[in-house]
Amino acid sequence: MTSPAKKNLAPVTVTMGCPAGIGPEIICRLFCRDSRARVSQYVVVGDGNVLRQAAERLGCSTDIVSWQPGQPIARGTLPVLQVGAPWTEPVRWGQPDMATGRAMGRYIEEAVRLIRSGYCSALTTCPISKKSLQLAGYPYPGHTEMLAALTQTARVRMMMAGPRLKVVLVTIHVAVRQVSDLLTKEEVVDCIAMTRAALQRDFAIAAPRIAVAGFNPHGGEEGLFGDEEARIIAPAIAASSGQGEISGPWPPDTIFHKAAAGQYDAVIAMYHDQGLIPFKLLHFQDGVNVTLGLPLVRTSVDHGTAYDIAGKNLADPSSLAAALSMAQTIVANRDHWSAL
Repeated sequence: MTSPAKKNLAPVTVTMGCPAGIGPEIICRLFCRDSRARVSQYVVVGDGNVLRQAAERLGCSTDIVSWQPGQPIARGTLPVLQVGAPWTEPVRWGQPDMATGRAMGRYIEEAVRLIRSGYCSALTTCPISKKSLQLAGYPYPGHTEMLAALTQTARVRMMMAGPRLKVVLVTIHVAVRQVSDLLTKEEVVDCIAMTRAALQRDFAIAAPRIAVAGFNPHGGEEGLFGDEEARIIAPAIAASSGQGEISGPWPPDTIFHKAAAGQYDAVIAMYHDQGLIPFKLLHFQDGVNVTLGLPLVRTSVDHGTAYDIAGKNLADPSSLAAALSMAQTIVANRDHWSAL
Protein backbone atom coordinates (compact mmCIF):
# COMPACT_ATOMS: atom_id res chain seq x y z
CA MET A 1 0.00 0.00 0.00
CA THR A 2 1.53 3.30 -1.10
CA SER A 3 1.06 6.75 0.40
CA PRO A 4 -2.23 8.64 0.04
CA ALA A 5 -2.55 10.95 -2.97
CA LYS A 6 -3.39 14.62 -2.96
CA LYS A 7 -7.19 14.89 -2.86
CA ASN A 8 -7.56 16.67 -6.19
CA LEU A 9 -5.42 13.98 -7.86
CA ALA A 10 -6.90 10.96 -6.10
CA PRO A 11 -9.55 8.93 -7.95
CA VAL A 12 -13.22 8.89 -7.09
CA THR A 13 -14.35 5.63 -5.51
CA VAL A 14 -17.47 4.02 -6.95
CA THR A 15 -19.34 1.46 -4.87
CA MET A 16 -20.81 -1.30 -7.02
CA GLY A 17 -24.16 -1.31 -5.22
CA CYS A 18 -26.24 -4.46 -5.15
CA PRO A 19 -24.47 -7.25 -7.07
CA ALA A 20 -27.85 -8.43 -8.41
CA GLY A 21 -28.97 -4.99 -9.57
CA ILE A 22 -27.95 -2.73 -12.45
CA GLY A 23 -24.91 -1.26 -10.68
CA PRO A 24 -22.38 -3.65 -12.26
CA GLU A 25 -23.92 -3.12 -15.69
CA ILE A 26 -23.91 0.67 -15.64
CA ILE A 27 -20.30 0.68 -14.38
CA CYS A 28 -19.16 -1.56 -17.23
CA ARG A 29 -21.27 0.21 -19.83
CA LEU A 30 -19.92 3.61 -18.80
CA PHE A 31 -16.33 2.33 -18.81
CA CYS A 32 -16.73 0.80 -22.27
CA ARG A 33 -18.26 4.01 -23.55
CA ASP A 34 -15.90 6.57 -22.05
CA SER A 35 -12.75 5.15 -20.46
CA ARG A 36 -11.23 2.33 -22.49
CA ALA A 37 -8.84 4.68 -24.31
CA ARG A 38 -7.73 6.71 -21.31
CA VAL A 39 -6.83 6.50 -17.64
CA SER A 40 -9.91 5.91 -15.51
CA GLN A 41 -10.68 8.65 -13.01
CA TYR A 42 -12.40 6.24 -10.65
CA VAL A 43 -11.90 2.92 -8.91
CA VAL A 44 -14.67 0.46 -8.15
CA VAL A 45 -15.17 -0.97 -4.68
CA GLY A 46 -16.96 -4.24 -5.22
CA ASP A 47 -16.39 -7.61 -6.86
CA GLY A 48 -14.31 -8.16 -9.97
CA ASN A 49 -16.04 -11.41 -10.93
CA VAL A 50 -19.48 -9.83 -10.80
CA LEU A 51 -18.24 -7.03 -13.05
CA ARG A 52 -16.76 -9.58 -15.47
CA GLN A 53 -20.12 -11.32 -15.70
CA ALA A 54 -21.82 -7.99 -16.39
CA ALA A 55 -19.24 -7.08 -19.04
CA GLU A 56 -19.66 -10.48 -20.70
CA ARG A 57 -23.42 -9.97 -20.92
CA LEU A 58 -22.80 -6.58 -22.50
CA GLY A 59 -20.38 -8.06 -24.99
CA CYS A 60 -17.93 -5.40 -23.86
CA SER A 61 -14.20 -6.07 -23.77
CA THR A 62 -13.29 -4.73 -20.33
CA ASP A 63 -9.86 -5.10 -18.75
CA ILE A 64 -10.91 -5.47 -15.12
CA VAL A 65 -7.84 -5.41 -12.87
CA SER A 66 -7.21 -5.73 -9.17
CA TRP A 67 -6.34 -2.44 -7.45
CA GLN A 68 -4.89 -1.65 -4.05
CA PRO A 69 -4.97 1.75 -2.33
CA GLY A 70 -2.35 4.11 -3.71
CA GLN A 71 -1.54 2.10 -6.82
CA PRO A 72 -1.42 3.99 -10.14
CA ILE A 73 -4.21 3.24 -12.61
CA ALA A 74 -3.09 1.87 -15.97
CA ARG A 75 -4.61 3.32 -19.12
CA GLY A 76 -7.56 1.35 -20.44
CA THR A 77 -8.15 -0.66 -17.27
CA LEU A 78 -11.09 -0.74 -14.88
CA PRO A 79 -9.52 -0.88 -11.40
CA VAL A 80 -11.41 -2.80 -8.72
CA LEU A 81 -10.74 -3.07 -5.01
CA GLN A 82 -11.99 -6.58 -4.23
CA VAL A 83 -14.02 -6.69 -1.03
CA GLY A 84 -14.38 -10.13 0.48
CA ALA A 85 -13.98 -13.41 -1.37
CA PRO A 86 -14.60 -13.15 -5.12
CA TRP A 87 -18.06 -14.15 -6.34
CA THR A 88 -17.82 -17.72 -7.66
CA GLU A 89 -21.40 -18.48 -8.72
CA PRO A 90 -23.36 -17.04 -11.64
CA VAL A 91 -25.04 -13.83 -10.54
CA ARG A 92 -28.79 -14.21 -10.06
CA TRP A 93 -29.69 -10.91 -11.67
CA GLY A 94 -32.72 -9.26 -10.14
CA GLN A 95 -32.77 -11.57 -7.10
CA PRO A 96 -31.26 -9.83 -4.05
CA ASP A 97 -30.82 -11.71 -0.80
CA MET A 98 -28.95 -11.51 2.50
CA ALA A 99 -25.61 -12.21 0.78
CA THR A 100 -26.02 -9.33 -1.65
CA GLY A 101 -27.10 -7.11 1.24
CA ARG A 102 -23.98 -8.01 3.20
CA ALA A 103 -21.81 -7.33 0.16
CA MET A 104 -23.28 -3.92 -0.61
CA GLY A 105 -22.89 -2.87 3.02
CA ARG A 106 -19.22 -3.87 3.03
CA TYR A 107 -18.58 -1.94 -0.20
CA ILE A 108 -19.87 1.23 1.44
CA GLU A 109 -17.82 0.70 4.59
CA GLU A 110 -14.62 0.11 2.61
CA ALA A 111 -15.19 3.14 0.37
CA VAL A 112 -15.54 5.41 3.39
CA ARG A 113 -12.26 4.06 4.76
CA LEU A 114 -10.52 4.78 1.45
CA ILE A 115 -11.63 8.40 1.47
CA ARG A 116 -10.87 9.00 5.13
CA SER A 117 -7.39 7.56 4.59
CA GLY A 118 -6.80 9.91 1.66
CA TYR A 119 -6.58 7.30 -1.10
CA CYS A 120 -9.73 8.50 -2.87
CA SER A 121 -11.18 11.97 -3.25
CA ALA A 122 -14.92 11.36 -3.23
CA LEU A 123 -17.62 8.69 -3.18
CA THR A 124 -20.11 7.91 -5.93
CA THR A 125 -22.60 5.18 -5.10
CA CYS A 126 -24.52 2.78 -7.28
CA PRO A 127 -27.98 1.71 -6.06
CA ILE A 128 -28.63 -0.65 -3.19
CA SER A 129 -31.60 -2.63 -1.91
CA LYS A 130 -32.68 -1.19 1.40
CA LYS A 131 -34.53 -4.40 2.29
CA SER A 132 -31.50 -6.61 1.60
CA LEU A 133 -29.27 -4.23 3.51
CA GLN A 134 -31.47 -4.65 6.56
CA LEU A 135 -31.70 -8.43 6.07
CA ALA A 136 -27.91 -8.46 6.35
CA GLY A 137 -28.11 -6.74 9.73
CA TYR A 138 -27.54 -3.11 8.76
CA PRO A 139 -30.10 -0.96 10.62
CA TYR A 140 -30.29 1.84 8.07
CA PRO A 141 -33.15 2.86 5.74
CA GLY A 142 -30.70 3.90 3.02
CA HIS A 143 -27.28 5.15 1.91
CA THR A 144 -27.72 8.60 3.45
CA GLU A 145 -28.37 7.34 6.95
CA MET A 146 -25.61 4.72 6.76
CA LEU A 147 -23.03 7.24 5.62
CA ALA A 148 -24.06 9.59 8.42
CA ALA A 149 -23.48 6.81 10.94
CA LEU A 150 -20.14 5.76 9.44
CA THR A 151 -18.83 9.33 9.56
CA GLN A 152 -20.41 10.21 12.93
CA THR A 153 -22.37 13.01 11.27
CA ALA A 154 -25.37 14.25 13.23
CA ARG A 155 -27.19 16.15 10.48
CA VAL A 156 -27.33 15.37 6.79
CA ARG A 157 -29.59 16.45 3.94
CA MET A 158 -30.47 14.96 0.58
CA MET A 159 -30.01 17.21 -2.44
CA MET A 160 -31.11 16.20 -5.91
CA ALA A 161 -29.07 18.16 -8.45
CA GLY A 162 -29.35 18.57 -12.20
CA PRO A 163 -28.53 21.21 -14.80
CA ARG A 164 -31.96 22.87 -14.47
CA LEU A 165 -33.12 22.12 -10.93
CA LYS A 166 -31.70 21.51 -7.47
CA VAL A 167 -33.97 20.32 -4.65
CA VAL A 168 -33.14 19.77 -0.97
CA LEU A 169 -35.46 17.82 1.34
CA VAL A 170 -36.43 18.69 4.90
CA THR A 171 -37.70 15.15 5.58
CA ILE A 172 -36.49 12.11 3.65
CA HIS A 173 -37.51 8.45 4.05
CA VAL A 174 -40.65 8.62 6.17
CA ALA A 175 -44.33 7.90 5.57
CA VAL A 176 -46.24 10.88 4.17
CA ARG A 177 -48.66 10.82 7.11
CA GLN A 178 -45.71 11.43 9.47
CA VAL A 179 -44.32 14.47 7.66
CA SER A 180 -46.44 17.13 9.34
CA ASP A 181 -45.42 15.93 12.80
CA LEU A 182 -41.75 15.92 11.82
CA LEU A 183 -41.71 19.44 10.39
CA THR A 184 -40.33 22.03 12.81
CA LYS A 185 -39.06 25.54 12.46
CA GLU A 186 -35.62 24.35 13.53
CA GLU A 187 -35.50 21.63 10.85
CA VAL A 188 -36.44 24.08 8.10
CA VAL A 189 -33.91 26.65 9.34
CA ASP A 190 -31.21 24.00 9.39
CA CYS A 191 -32.10 22.81 5.88
CA ILE A 192 -31.92 26.38 4.54
CA ALA A 193 -28.51 26.94 6.15
CA MET A 194 -27.07 23.66 4.84
CA THR A 195 -28.43 24.34 1.37
CA ARG A 196 -26.92 27.81 1.25
CA ALA A 197 -23.53 26.54 2.44
CA ALA A 198 -23.52 23.75 -0.15
CA LEU A 199 -24.49 26.05 -3.01
CA GLN A 200 -21.63 28.39 -2.12
CA ARG A 201 -18.91 25.84 -1.36
CA ASP A 202 -19.81 22.88 -3.57
CA PHE A 203 -21.43 24.63 -6.55
CA ALA A 204 -19.53 27.94 -6.51
CA ILE A 205 -22.68 30.09 -6.34
CA ALA A 206 -21.61 33.21 -4.47
CA ALA A 207 -25.09 34.56 -3.66
CA PRO A 208 -27.57 31.67 -3.73
CA ARG A 209 -31.27 32.28 -4.42
CA ILE A 210 -33.27 29.78 -2.39
CA ALA A 211 -37.01 29.21 -2.66
CA VAL A 212 -38.87 27.42 0.11
CA ALA A 213 -41.92 25.38 -0.88
CA GLY A 214 -45.03 25.28 1.23
CA PHE A 215 -46.49 22.05 2.56
CA ASN A 216 -50.17 22.20 1.72
CA PRO A 217 -52.05 22.71 -1.56
CA HIS A 218 -51.75 26.33 -2.70
CA GLY A 219 -49.43 26.98 0.22
CA GLY A 220 -52.27 26.47 2.69
CA GLU A 221 -54.56 29.11 1.16
CA GLU A 222 -54.21 31.35 4.24
CA GLY A 223 -54.91 28.51 6.62
CA LEU A 224 -57.85 27.00 4.75
CA PHE A 225 -55.90 23.82 3.88
CA GLY A 226 -53.51 23.69 6.82
CA ASP A 227 -51.37 25.91 9.01
CA GLU A 228 -47.84 24.50 8.56
CA GLU A 229 -46.90 27.45 6.36
CA ALA A 230 -47.84 30.08 8.95
CA ARG A 231 -46.85 28.07 12.00
CA ILE A 232 -43.54 26.54 10.85
CA ILE A 233 -42.26 27.46 7.41
CA ALA A 234 -42.74 31.25 7.37
CA PRO A 235 -41.10 31.69 10.80
CA ALA A 236 -38.16 29.58 9.62
CA ILE A 237 -37.73 31.79 6.55
CA ALA A 238 -37.89 34.90 8.74
CA ALA A 239 -35.25 33.43 11.05
CA SER A 240 -33.01 32.83 7.98
CA SER A 241 -33.38 36.36 6.62
CA GLY A 242 -29.73 37.24 7.23
CA GLN A 243 -28.51 34.45 4.96
CA GLY A 244 -29.20 36.10 1.61
CA GLU A 245 -32.09 35.67 -0.81
CA ILE A 246 -34.44 33.23 0.94
CA SER A 247 -38.10 33.44 -0.06
CA GLY A 248 -41.39 31.61 0.42
CA PRO A 249 -43.32 29.68 1.45
CA TRP A 250 -44.32 29.30 -2.20
CA PRO A 251 -47.19 27.12 -3.49
CA PRO A 252 -45.59 23.74 -4.29
CA ASP A 253 -47.44 23.41 -7.62
CA THR A 254 -45.68 26.44 -9.16
CA ILE A 255 -42.33 26.98 -7.47
CA PHE A 256 -40.48 24.12 -9.16
CA HIS A 257 -41.40 25.49 -12.58
CA LYS A 258 -40.01 28.89 -11.62
CA ALA A 259 -36.79 27.38 -10.30
CA ALA A 260 -36.33 25.28 -13.44
CA ALA A 261 -36.79 28.47 -15.47
CA GLY A 262 -33.78 29.98 -13.69
CA GLN A 263 -35.38 32.20 -11.06
CA TYR A 264 -33.87 30.24 -8.14
CA ASP A 265 -30.76 28.16 -7.55
CA ALA A 266 -32.49 25.61 -5.31
CA VAL A 267 -35.87 24.72 -3.82
CA ILE A 268 -36.38 23.49 -0.27
CA ALA A 269 -39.05 20.76 -0.36
CA MET A 270 -40.85 19.58 2.76
CA TYR A 271 -40.96 15.88 1.90
CA HIS A 272 -39.55 13.25 -0.45
CA ASP A 273 -42.07 13.04 -3.28
CA GLN A 274 -42.87 16.75 -3.23
CA GLY A 275 -39.32 17.38 -4.38
CA LEU A 276 -38.46 14.25 -6.33
CA ILE A 277 -41.49 14.10 -8.63
CA PRO A 278 -40.74 17.43 -10.35
CA PHE A 279 -37.01 16.74 -10.22
CA LYS A 280 -37.25 13.37 -11.95
CA LEU A 281 -39.62 14.74 -14.57
CA LEU A 282 -36.73 16.99 -15.63
CA HIS A 283 -33.69 14.89 -14.73
CA PHE A 284 -34.68 11.24 -14.87
CA GLN A 285 -31.53 10.33 -16.82
CA ASP A 286 -28.98 12.88 -15.63
CA GLY A 287 -30.03 13.63 -12.06
CA VAL A 288 -27.59 13.26 -9.17
CA ASN A 289 -28.19 12.63 -5.48
CA VAL A 290 -25.77 14.67 -3.31
CA THR A 291 -25.54 14.19 0.45
CA LEU A 292 -25.06 17.48 2.28
CA GLY A 293 -23.40 17.70 5.69
CA LEU A 294 -20.96 14.79 5.40
CA PRO A 295 -17.21 15.35 5.92
CA LEU A 296 -16.68 13.72 2.52
CA VAL A 297 -18.07 14.30 -0.97
CA ARG A 298 -20.83 11.82 -1.82
CA THR A 299 -22.84 11.72 -5.01
CA SER A 300 -25.10 8.98 -6.28
CA VAL A 301 -27.21 7.92 -9.18
CA ASP A 302 -30.79 9.12 -8.72
CA HIS A 303 -32.38 5.76 -9.55
CA GLY A 304 -32.80 2.42 -7.86
CA THR A 305 -31.54 -1.10 -8.42
CA ALA A 306 -34.00 -1.70 -11.29
CA TYR A 307 -34.17 -5.44 -10.63
CA ASP A 308 -36.75 -5.83 -13.39
CA ILE A 309 -34.11 -5.03 -16.03
CA ALA A 310 -30.95 -6.23 -14.25
CA GLY A 311 -28.83 -8.46 -16.47
CA LYS A 312 -30.84 -7.58 -19.59
CA ASN A 313 -28.44 -4.99 -21.08
CA LEU A 314 -31.04 -2.24 -20.81
CA ALA A 315 -29.59 -0.02 -18.06
CA ASP A 316 -28.59 3.55 -18.89
CA PRO A 317 -25.33 4.82 -17.28
CA SER A 318 -26.16 8.53 -17.79
CA SER A 319 -26.93 9.21 -14.13
CA LEU A 320 -23.70 7.46 -13.07
CA ALA A 321 -21.72 9.58 -15.54
CA ALA A 322 -23.37 12.72 -14.16
CA ALA A 323 -22.71 11.65 -10.55
CA LEU A 324 -19.02 11.03 -11.24
CA SER A 325 -18.64 14.35 -13.01
CA MET A 326 -20.41 16.20 -10.21
CA ALA A 327 -18.24 14.53 -7.55
CA GLN A 328 -15.11 15.74 -9.34
CA THR A 329 -16.57 19.25 -9.69
CA ILE A 330 -17.45 19.42 -5.99
CA VAL A 331 -13.96 18.26 -4.99
CA ALA A 332 -12.42 20.99 -7.16
CA ASN A 333 -14.84 23.63 -5.82
CA ARG A 334 -14.11 22.66 -2.22
CA ASP A 335 -10.37 22.88 -2.88
CA HIS A 336 -10.87 26.37 -4.28
CA TRP A 337 -13.14 27.36 -1.38
CA SER A 338 -10.64 26.19 1.23
CA ALA A 339 -7.91 28.21 -0.50
CA LEU A 340 -9.85 31.47 -0.25
